[in-house]
Amino acid sequence: MNGPMLHETSATSWRVALPHTAAAVPVARALVRTALSEPDHPADSDTAELLTAELVANAVEHTSGRGPIELVVELLPTSCRIEVHDADPAPPGGLTRPDLAAPDPWQEDGRGLLLIRALSTACGHRRTATGKAVWFRLSAVPGQPHPA
Repeated sequence: MNGPMLHETSATSWRVALPHTAAAVPVARALVRTALSEPDHPADSDTAELLTAELVANAVEHTSGRGPIELVVELLPTSCRIEVHDADPAPPGGLTRPDLAAPDPWQEDGRGLLLIRALSTACGHRRTATGKAVWFRLSAVPGQPHPA
């Protein structure tokens, strides 16, 4: 699902440069967990952390040595939007179009984009001046109790 970013009023956002190593994954998860810990934010933090970890891990694995990775977290009144920017302009295969073949059950990887498609409200990618941004959006979970 390529296209312009959806904008709602009263957005709060963070933009953070991440190391181009596996250490970026826990840093990104911690930022998302902290951002979604605001008492009035209704998006599911666990799902947001999981999907963020998948995007960041993909960027680290598939763009090795090609420049910085950047995490953008945008909190909106009824959703959150998370983007991971990298320097490779090639679109992520299988993100917006389902693969016909199921992932190999004996392989440790190959399920990240499937998870993002299945668990997010919307997802996609777009070209940027320096590469691409891969994003997902999570809508509010009705009646979601927020951890104290």
